[in-house]
Amino acid sequence: MLKLTHLSKSFDSIKAVNDIDLEVKKGEIFGLLGPNGAGKTTVISMIAALLKPDAGKIYIDSLDLDTNLRKIKKMMGVVPQEMAFYEELTAKENLLFWGKLQGVSKKILDDRIRFYLEKTGLLGRENDPLKKYSGGMKRRINLIIGLIHQPKLLLLDEPTIGIDVQTRLNIYEIIKEASLQETTILLTTHNLQEAEELCHRIGIMDQGKILTEGTLKELIKIVGEKDIVLISGNFSADKGQKMLAPFKETSVISLEDGKIIMSLDASKKIPLLLQSFFKEGISIDDVSIKQPNLESVFLKLTGKELRE
Repeated sequence: MLKLTHLSKSFDSIKAVNDIDLEVKKGEIFGLLGPNGAGKTTVISMIAALLKPDAGKIYIDSLDLDTNLRKIKKMMGVVPQEMAFYEELTAKENLLFWGKLQGVSKKILDDRIRFYLEKTGLLGRENDPLKKYSGGMKRRINLIIGLIHQPKLLLLDEPTIGIDVQTRLNIYEIIKEASLQETTILLTTHNLQEAEELCHRIGIMDQGKILTEGTLKELIKIVGEKDIVLISGNFSADKGQKMLAPFKETSVISLEDGKIIMSLDASKKIPLLLQSFFKEGISIDDVSIKQPNLESVFLKLTGKELRE
């Protein structure tokens, strides 16, 4: 349904998106997981034709975006990070406006508005102006606007940022239902739990590149059965390297002054490793052990933690 080939975009000297390839199947929820600044929003913006790529091609339903923009826009829904509606208007007025803009008939639109308002727990508040809505309520309306014309492709840019847990779960349910109706969904997130909960496949993105992609099980295989361990303390990178030298089965992911990230069998190796540090009079501030999961995959691939 969605295909990106050799897609690139720079802003001055910054390579925001660096020669990425990606395919998302019909009805699939694909998540681009990465920190702020990884290039996720730039990818979404190029697919939505808000930014023009420096290089590469975008195909939607086998159509070239460059030559079929008008046709493609009718089959696409976009939910940006920023709220995309008129706060002075009521929820119903906004949904009617955006639905008609997408060519949905009045009768169908009325039915869909009621359906989505009921699904999101907003039925009864449809005649209130959106400026009176809470942040979570506005997020739900933002999502409905992207879905109101039942697009073939839905682009979601951090759809649950800054909302409460209950609203987040409600939005998850709607996204999953849209996928079951064969809407293809590309979402960006820096929330590990969100990626695990929602996505059929996940692409880990950092510094403009997709480092790897796959199902959660496939990604976890990258780490294997070993734990990811982070040790921070009062030591230089050279000293850290020397302390690790006797531990042959340890795979170092990142090593710098005061911080080591490595892959090893924590239950067997950590007590011995810490003992060797203490014998050298090195103080340790923190030890973090992460069992194989999406967070440990991100750590292994990037050498850093993913934080909200």
